Amino acid sequence: MRMQIQYRSAVLALMLMSGGVAWSQAAAPSAPAGQGALVGVAAGARIKLRWELVRNVFSDSAPGGSTQARLILENLDTQPLPAQGWSLYANWMDGVSTGPLPGNLVLEQVAGNLFRIRPTAGFAGVAAGQTLNIDYVHPDLVIKLAKAPAGPYLVYDAAPDVGQAIADYQLLPVTRPEQLDKGNSGAKPVVTAQDTYRRNTSADLLPAAALPPVFPTPLSLQAGSGKLHLAAPPAIVAPKVLGNEAALARQLFAASLPDAGAQAGGPQLRLNIGTVPGQSSPEAYTLAIDGQGVAIVGNSAAGVGYGLQSLRDLLPLPGASKNGIDLPQLQITDAPRFGYRGFQLDVGRNFHTKQTVFKWLDLMARYKLNKFHFHLTEDEGWRLEIAGLPELTSIGAVRGHSAKPGVRLQPAYGSGPDPKDASGSGYYTRADYIDILRYATARHIEVIPEVEMPGHARAAVQAMEARYHRLKAAGNRDAAKYLLNDFDDKSEYKSPQLYNDHVINPGLESSYTFIDHVITQIVAMHREAGAPLHTIHVGGDELPRGAWEKSPASRALMRKQNLETTADLWDYFYDRVDGMLKKHGLYASGWEEMAARVTSLRGESKLIPNPLFTQRRFSAYVWNNTEGAEDLAYRLANAGYDIVLAPVTKMYMDMSYNPNPEEPGVNWGDYVELDTVYDFIPLDYMKTANPPLIGKDSLTDYGKRHVRGLEATLFTETIRDPLRIDYLVMPRLLAVAERAWAPDPAWAKEADAAKAAALHRTAWSGFVNVLGQRVLPRLDLEQTGVAYRIAPPGLMLENGRVLANHVLPGITLRYTSDGSLPSAGSKVVTGAIADKGVIQVAAFDRNGRAGLVARIENP
Repeated sequence: MRMQIQYRSAVLALMLMSGGVAWSQAAAPSAPAGQGALVGVAAGARIKLRWELVRNVFSDSAPGGSTQARLILENLDTQPLPAQGWSLYANWMDGVSTGPLPGNLVLEQVAGNLFRIRPTAGFAGVAAGQTLNIDYVHPDLVIKLAKAPAGPYLVYDAAPDVGQAIADYQLLPVTRPEQLDKGNSGAKPVVTAQDTYRRNTSADLLPAAALPPVFPTPLSLQAGSGKLHLAAPPAIVAPKVLGNEAALARQLFAASLPDAGAQAGGPQLRLNIGTVPGQSSPEAYTLAIDGQGVAIVGNSAAGVGYGLQSLRDLLPLPGASKNGIDLPQLQITDAPRFGYRGFQLDVGRNFHTKQTVFKWLDLMARYKLNKFHFHLTEDEGWRLEIAGLPELTSIGAVRGHSAKPGVRLQPAYGSGPDPKDASGSGYYTRADYIDILRYATARHIEVIPEVEMPGHARAAVQAMEARYHRLKAAGNRDAAKYLLNDFDDKSEYKSPQLYNDHVINPGLESSYTFIDHVITQIVAMHREAGAPLHTIHVGGDELPRGAWEKSPASRALMRKQNLETTADLWDYFYDRVDGMLKKHGLYASGWEEMAARVTSLRGESKLIPNPLFTQRRFSAYVWNNTEGAEDLAYRLANAGYDIVLAPVTKMYMDMSYNPNPEEPGVNWGDYVELDTVYDFIPLDYMKTANPPLIGKDSLTDYGKRHVRGLEATLFTETIRDPLRIDYLVMPRLLAVAERAWAPDPAWAKEADAAKAAALHRTAWSGFVNVLGQRVLPRLDLEQTGVAYRIAPPGLMLENGRVLANHVLPGITLRYTSDGSLPSAGSKVVTGAIADKGVIQVAAFDRNGRAGLVARIENP
């Protein structure tokens, strides 16, 4: 018996769009005008390149393992790849072992995750039609294909500014035992179709009539006994201040009822701002449906908007009725558990358009999420136009090859040599950003812009250095006004992204001039848009050890301010930044490191709450719940910091679903399945830790008051196409929405393990059935364009028959046994499959889109 999960070709095509971090890389754009191939040597366009994971290797000195890999270069040109005078560039996201390679080649780091391979003395060249194997080593295990090189291109020494993209590049499958071997590393094994089947048995198929009617779960729902029949759209009665909500109401009924105008004297949909009894949240609402019509009252316009989203859930799925619709008579009183229900989108690593942002703002509103954390700046890209600092976007928002410094940023995450690459290069104009703010505000979503500092700032650092050199050459005395780096800094450090030149220097007054200018411009844009701005997220994460230690400017400031260590200098820096924000009536938000201080405990590094800022109203976004820091969020809250829970092992949407190599995403934090998110208990998440955590702090009653809410976080290192966002975020974002809006389910509060397990099964069954039978089908039938991940079915061979199930009970499964892949016309799985041979099964959405294919042999 053989079992494995493989991708259907349509899903493979989606993965190809990620720029080489999945199975293959889409063709890169052509080189800039005037940059053609050299005559007489092989061109990048006629080089075929394949990457192969050869085997995993384990030794006593490296029990965690390393990976032997190979680049297979085939010269399809009529000209040779010469013996000397060329370099093959690519991005290795997590780095690679540098140094001499077999065959007289050398692998070198250029900067960050950009590396190159070039020939040394004795290399023979690659004649036309010949193949070259380039063997090298990853110092750690390659489990996810995101670690493979991405965005390869060729540069000849004779034309150092010309980067020739290698479009014909693919990653070969990782399926052999020596490729999948994990040794004694402790890494999780590949997930089989049988594993998936067992996991899926934790839920039951429920009839549609038994499903909760509104998502996320409301605070209170009292069902009536009758129905409200609507033969035409109801007359909408709303005050002028609810114009946006009235427009949404009309839109809701457009898909279900012919727009022939409301019947005179017919049912009404009444929208009002009033008082929701017993609920103080401004987002609370009541929704009442009786025989006369529908009434929604909110404590604010936001509450009315959320009431309309609940009304959407009560409408039949599009196309379900041709003779009007029936709405259940009921009474809902609802309010969110947390005031902060967030989604973070990173557009720094890879850029995504304004239209993509609009799409996700619409989805956030639909599922009652209210905070859009906009990660606008990174080492690899500055994505917001700032008046007075054109280099931030002319240089800091552009990636591509250049032999000269200060022209543009280097390629990263597979963006390749072309500065026109749509994901490597791009930014939002001032007008774009104001459009986004207004779009979000109309949907009751607050945009929280993030400007990373002092680390993760390479784009800004390089842009301001280029500005300095330009103005200095022109004789401008203010050339250094916004300079961010000390040219005499000899500090030695390396960031997790392998940079050693990406940190804003706190010893330069020009650094604070720059930050103040950026803050002022962002405040002005929010004011012009009429959009709320209460905070700016000012980064703070992953400042590498050693930064600033050997900077004359920083050491001088430390002497002047009587600062003993660079940890004190950190405090000084954020004290200044906090003052700038307060000048505009804002408070400071940042990653957890901004609210923490590094110290030592028994010789090991430990983060403790920083006592300096506990009364500053800092808001800390806590991502680190990994080994040793599992209780950091609770310790910060107990110390008085307002926190947003964004734990990497639960809420990071860029984490891969499972360890299978071809499954997209990264795995440096953990693997995050749908039930991983669903099972998160925000105020007692260590309750479900396995194995149990000993000696960790729990939340005090005081600390609970400082938990603002939850955030789903998406970093985009592996996301070059917007469809990949859909795949990684949905449907996991729905579990985040449920946890952020609804109270703890009964199973989370039950002390008895057996009772808790039974309650969990009931609640989980309700959740996944609602997703599979109502929430996701509505997205399909409303043609929202959300290409959410359709998980592979689970398969089990039992008594000569194949059993199939799915994480979303009720979704349509189709199968084949003739060697072809399942399609929308294949046979539907209605029970055990008795066919013999290789059985291939896939789930399908309401539009006939197939998910991942599972395969099992029934001999």
